[in-house]
Amino acid sequence: MSLRVQVVPVTPYQQNCSIVQCEATGLAAIVDPGGDIERIEAAITKMGATVEKVLLTHGHLDHCAAADILRQKLSVPMEGPEQGDRFWIDKLPEWCEMAGFPRAEPFTPDRWLEDGDTVTVGQQTFEVIHCPGHTPGHVVFLHREAQLAWVGDVIFAGSIGRTDFPRGNHEQLIHSIREKLFPIGDDIRFVPGHGPDSTFGQERISNPFVADTQYG
Repeated sequence: MSLRVQVVPVTPYQQNCSIVQCEATGLAAIVDPGGDIERIEAAITKMGATVEKVLLTHGHLDHCAAADILRQKLSVPMEGPEQGDRFWIDKLPEWCEMAGFPRAEPFTPDRWLEDGDTVTVGQQTFEVIHCPGHTPGHVVFLHREAQLAWVGDVIFAGSIGRTDFPRGNHEQLIHSIREKLFPIGDDIRFVPGHGPDSTFGQERISNPFVADTQYG
């Protein structure tokens, strides 16, 4: 495979931060760095990766609280999420205080992403799929060749993202999963924001929230 992936659980929320490396160039992206920068940096060093950007699926603190620190430290651009999550990013200091996280300042990505955009890591191209519901600006990164997707908190093995946060929307989330993600293909393996990976096909069969049996 032309892609190397190292998943690093970070923060007390055990959020899956991924280092995604293009094997041909050695260049890499950090997906959803929520905290524990030393742990992330150790994984990057071990991979021999050269980080060229930070990618964000959404604006919740456990996925982005360390993003701006890393952007400045590494002098790299940040891409994502979609504009709808500006609301969350602007309130980072409040959320960090409420959750007992180290303070994180609001930031603006170098590039807001939209449905249908692409992002590159070295020679690798990822499709951007806007999947609102958990947050309004949530995006998913799909590497079609590797049949891998980074889905943040849209869907998990056996579960789905919470929609009881401000601007969450349960119907929107179900639509994002069943109408935008599942049609991509049963063989697509996904790295969720928390917990073990799975495939869309497995979730279509057994996920109690979005399985085909629930929707006829």
